[in-house]
Amino acid sequence: MLTDISTVRRPLDQANGLPNAHYIDPQVHEEEKHALFFANWAALDVASAVPENGDAKPIELLGIPLLLLRDREGVVRVFQNICRHRGMILVQEPSKIEGAIRCPYHSWCYSTQGKLVSTPHVGGPGNNVHPAIVRSELGLLEVRSHIWRDIVFVNIDGAADPFEMVNADLIQRWAEFDQPHYHGGGSSGFTLDVNCNWKLAVENYCESYHLPWIHPGLNSYSRLEDHYHIEKQGEYSGQGTLVYRQLEGDQGEKFPDFSNLSDKWNEGAEYVSLFPNVLLAAQRDHGYAIILEPTSQGTTVEHVHLYYSSTDTDQKLRETNADLWKGVFEEDIFVVEGMQKGRHTPGFDGGRFSPAMDGPTHIFHDWVAGKIENHRQLKAAE
Repeated sequence: MLTDISTVRRPLDQANGLPNAHYIDPQVHEEEKHALFFANWAALDVASAVPENGDAKPIELLGIPLLLLRDREGVVRVFQNICRHRGMILVQEPSKIEGAIRCPYHSWCYSTQGKLVSTPHVGGPGNNVHPAIVRSELGLLEVRSHIWRDIVFVNIDGAADPFEMVNADLIQRWAEFDQPHYHGGGSSGFTLDVNCNWKLAVENYCESYHLPWIHPGLNSYSRLEDHYHIEKQGEYSGQGTLVYRQLEGDQGEKFPDFSNLSDKWNEGAEYVSLFPNVLLAAQRDHGYAIILEPTSQGTTVEHVHLYYSSTDTDQKLRETNADLWKGVFEEDIFVVEGMQKGRHTPGFDGGRFSPAMDGPTHIFHDWVAGKIENHRQLKAAE
C-alpha cells in the first residue's frame, strides 16, 4: 500500500498531516520501519543500562533481536543477538558475561568483542575445528552505534551519514551540556505503555499549543506565551520556555547545575524531538530522554530516563522529581490515545496545521514524508 503524502510536504499554511494509514495500517508500519528507523539513527536504549564491563541486555528493535553489551574494555557495543551457526538467540535476559557469550544450542562461544572463540565438536566428536568454519569470519554481527547524552543510537542498515554529521546542529545548539550526565537510577527510569502510534507521541511533544488545557499545572508558571518554537528542517523540532522553575525540597535544597552554563539557561529550558524516536530536555539542573519503542502500529512503550549533573544528589528529591515528570507525561496519554482512535475515522484527511502554533509538528510530518519518499525511490530503482 503506497499512501499519498504529497499534501504533507506543502508549505505549513497549506499542508495536511499524514494520512490515517500511517497510524493504523500494518503495511505502512512495515514501510516506516525501514524508511524511518533502519535507514536512520534510531534511539535504542541508554548506556547506563549496562553500567559494568560484561553487562549484557537483550533488546528488540521493531522485531530485530539485538544485544546491548559493555565489553571487557568498557566499550558499549550493539550486536545482532544471534549465533552465527543456526541463528539461535544468544542472551535471553539481562546478565553478566563472566567468560564468553555461549550459545545455549550447540555451545559456540563469542568474546565480548564479538569474536568467535570456540566451536565445540564442529569437526566431529572431540574435534573443535573444521577447515570450512573460519572463526575470524564468523564473529557476531555488530550493529553500527553511537552514544550521545548516554543514549545509544543505532543505524541498522549501516548506510546513514555519521551521527555527528546528521545531528551537528543540535549537538552545537546544546554544546554547553557536553559534560557528564548521570542517570538518577531507581525511580529515575520508568516506562509508560501507551495505546497510540509512536508518531503521535512525537507530534504532541513538539508543540506547546496544548499546554493551557492539558498541563494546567505547568502552564500556571510557564505559560503558553512564555514559549518559543524550535525548528530545524529535516532534523528536529520542539519548544523552548523562557520560564523554567527549579524543583526545591522541603529545606530549599535544589539539584546542582551543570557547569559553566550561559545566562540563557538561568530561567530557560528546551524540549526537542530528535527524529525519529527520542524526546529530549535540556535544563540547568537536570535533563531527561524519552525513548519511544513502537510495539505495533497502535502501541508504544515510552522509556523515560532522568539525568543529573552530579552523582551527589538527594534521593528523596530525585524521587519527587520523577513523580512530577511522570505526572506530566501521564497527562498526555489521553490526548495521544484519543488521536489514535480518531485515525480510524475514514473522513479525516490528516488535519490542518495552525500556521502560528504547529510549525514544529509540521517539521516532523515533513521529515517523515521526505524519508518515505526517498525510501520509495530507492526501492523503485532496485
